[in-house]
Amino acid sequence: MPDQHHLFYLQTILETSNDAISIINSDGVVEFWNEHAENLYGIPSEKILGKKMNEFFKKEDLKILEILKTKEYVLNIYHQPRPDKHIKISASPILDDEGNLLGALSIDQDISNIVELNEKLTLTTSELQKIKHQYNEQNLNEPLSTVKGSSAALQTVKNLALKVAKTDATILIQGESGVGKELFAQGIHEASSRKDKPFIAVNCGAIPEALFESEFFGYEKGAFTGADKNGKAGKVEMASGGTLFLDEVGTLPLEMQVKLLRILQEREVYRIGGHSPIKVDIRIVAATNSDLEEMVRLGKFREDLYYRLNVVTLDIPPLRERAEDIPALMEAFIREFGYQYDKEPPELTEGALAACHHYEWPGNIRELRNMAERIVIMIDTPTIGLSDLQLIMPHLVEEKKQPRLSLEKDQLEKNRITEALRETYGNKTAAAKKLGISRVSLYKKIKQYGIDA
Repeated sequence: MPDQHHLFYLQTILETSNDAISIINSDGVVEFWNEHAENLYGIPSEKILGKKMNEFFKKEDLKILEILKTKEYVLNIYHQPRPDKHIKISASPILDDEGNLLGALSIDQDISNIVELNEKLTLTTSELQKIKHQYNEQNLNEPLSTVKGSSAALQTVKNLALKVAKTDATILIQGESGVGKELFAQGIHEASSRKDKPFIAVNCGAIPEALFESEFFGYEKGAFTGADKNGKAGKVEMASGGTLFLDEVGTLPLEMQVKLLRILQEREVYRIGGHSPIKVDIRIVAATNSDLEEMVRLGKFREDLYYRLNVVTLDIPPLRERAEDIPALMEAFIREFGYQYDKEPPELTEGALAACHHYEWPGNIRELRNMAERIVIMIDTPTIGLSDLQLIMPHLVEEKKQPRLSLEKDQLEKNRITEALRETYGNKTAAAKKLGISRVSLYKKIKQYGIDA
């Protein structure tokens, strides 16, 4: 009786799952086919139960049958059984206590909506890029003109970006979220000899891991059931002749890091299902808000790929380190949204601007732009004071002088950093280790205290 209860429990678990679940015995005969499998593949259970699985699917599409031979589980394998269906498959062998094979189980997840949204996002990004290119041609905008600000910190990095843009060197753009890393990548492309070729942006953190390979490398016709009859180019191939921008590169799975390294070394790509290499002429620009050096130390990012990407590094300063740009940025954004919403752009009082200058802006330019939009939408007065801004951002406070204790603490930290740099003969990596901080943190402190390094 207890064994019978266990069967009922198992049956309930399998039927309750949101995924399509199928079980076959060691002869490939279907023993279980839940309701989600019926809906996903359009095959009623009464039609498939007791029949061999390969009577309903092509042999090459059946990972579950492969497992009867390999006895090894697979995880998150991408599959397209029909043109409108995209599936992520995980499958496992079923073994008894002595290791004898009883059959196999497959759990299939419908990711069609994710794929569809990703395709729409790619098309939208492509269209926006075309519009932006046309706009730049009409207005004869100089490269990096969209990166606004006249502070010394920003001008230094803009000058370096324009200098290296003329080469084909791989560039790693580092900076906090919201500092405008993609604007720099686009500006580098527009200042290069590749400006008339594609600029293909890939957000590495937004692509499901199961789709990385098909998105990056594309596939040949017949690579899987339902594939486009002509095959499909991946992002790397699409960027040939132009620039491939890899945003959030620190989120790349280790397996994809190996394949990206191979592309950087050999400048060729294999489509899924393809046997011949496709030569690609690409310039790589990568961006990250992670400390890749620390990720290398922790084994989360390949050291060889890090050095391949880190040929030229652009460290984009956070907004708090170029606070003198805030008034001009705020004015530009308010004017932009005033035009967008057909409203007269208001002016900020000195007290309001001082509070903005004093604020840390953890979200950087993105946060400032968002605030400017809310100002235009929510406030109708021609002049905006600090109290008006506090209705939108309550944590904005009146600028105050830095306390003496804080000044003394800053001076002590500055002295320690200066001494560490002197003892390591200016080697920033060694100095950072000596101080017990990351290299990125050390660069920030050097800028903050104006240390000559």
